[in-house]
Amino acid sequence: MKHCALSCMSTMTHKSTNLKKTDPLIHKLCLSEQKRQNSCIELIASENFTSIPVLECLGSVFTNKYSEGYVGNRYYGGNEIVDELETICKKRALEAFDLDEFEWDCNVQCYSGSPANFAVYTALLNPHDRIMGLDLPSGGHLTHGFYNSKGVKVSATSKFFESLPYVVDKNTGYIDYEDLHKKALAFRPKLIICGGSAYPREWDYARFRDVADDVNAILMCDMAHISGLVAGKQAVSPFSYVDVVTTTTHKSLRGPRSGIIFFRKEYGKKINSAVFPGLQGGPHNHQIAALAVALNQVKTPEFKDYIFQVRKNSRVLAEYLINKGYTITTNGTDNHLFLLDLRPLNISGLLLQTVCDLCNITLNKNSIPGDKSAMFPGGVRIGSCAMTTRGLKDIDFEIIGLFIHRAISICLLLSEQEKNDIEIIKNRNDIIELRRDVEVFTSDFMKVPSLLEDI
Repeated sequence: MKHCALSCMSTMTHKSTNLKKTDPLIHKLCLSEQKRQNSCIELIASENFTSIPVLECLGSVFTNKYSEGYVGNRYYGGNEIVDELETICKKRALEAFDLDEFEWDCNVQCYSGSPANFAVYTALLNPHDRIMGLDLPSGGHLTHGFYNSKGVKVSATSKFFESLPYVVDKNTGYIDYEDLHKKALAFRPKLIICGGSAYPREWDYARFRDVADDVNAILMCDMAHISGLVAGKQAVSPFSYVDVVTTTTHKSLRGPRSGIIFFRKEYGKKINSAVFPGLQGGPHNHQIAALAVALNQVKTPEFKDYIFQVRKNSRVLAEYLINKGYTITTNGTDNHLFLLDLRPLNISGLLLQTVCDLCNITLNKNSIPGDKSAMFPGGVRIGSCAMTTRGLKDIDFEIIGLFIHRAISICLLLSEQEKNDIEIIKNRNDIIELRRDVEVFTSDFMKVPSLLEDI
């Protein structure tokens, strides 16, 4: 009887408490981050604001359930509902990209994009097999085999596999397909990767297919950044040309932080085995539930209108800065992002990122083709997904362009001492004034969706 009473009391306590009561410090940090996101112009190309239904799934009881294995073949019992969930999520993933279920399948258990990429490599390659991906300073991704200019193997991909990157033309910023073809013929890679994290133009998938066929290589696309544009018909789809496609789900797709691997069915057994038991344990079922919701949203007219505006806003902002005399790599963009080259102004991407942070403008320093250092690069990457989610249109992105112009103007006025001491510059009148203008500007738009009370 005493045990029962204690058990009931414990259960009641668990039910009646919330974050604010049980951990006010973390609750305060959550509210602070919520306030930061609402008062900032968010231009990081890999970030977005997901919906309340997605957040509800991420905080659901699916987080409690272990379900190692796949539908109908789990290690643990009690997975009949999880099986139903994962089946729905996979079906929605194929539908979102108009894929034939007799030709394509997918794995929705990946924790994020980088593990998804590595799962493909370990499934289809042997240690020290050769791969080719776009070089990081050219707009590629760390997981595509990056090593730095001194030959240091930075990513696990370059450590376990032999990598030879292809590059963009330093003058045009476009992928040099002739150089890619020549390198592939000499290097004979087993896998070629198209896709990147900072490439503003369309990918010529047919050209990649020709190169892959010439050297008998598997062709993989990492569409992490543009998956939402592909689903919304605002970017060319890679699926007609490639063998495997990976993606994150939180960028332009506007879902949870998760990953998907799409594959032609002949690769299914190897890829599924690489994900589990090869690299991961039990899947994060709350993520799979949230992903299923996001994929359902992708099919709506509202999402299609949104992703159209994402691309339009990116182009409007790039054109505004070009008209102000700034240098944009490739002189424009075909997608949700572009690179602002600051080298003609003799300021670094790190400096502009720092000044923008102080002014409530969030963007990231980024390598520009020809750069030697990722930590002190010559430019910044700018994306339109997040602020488009908050409802911003063409004219609003022109105002953002003016804010960026003002931030650059501040950078040009700083002394060498100020450039090296944030404490000095954060109290400059021009920075305070720009921060105030940004806060007023952002207050007019939709609040960032959150499960916590408004502040």
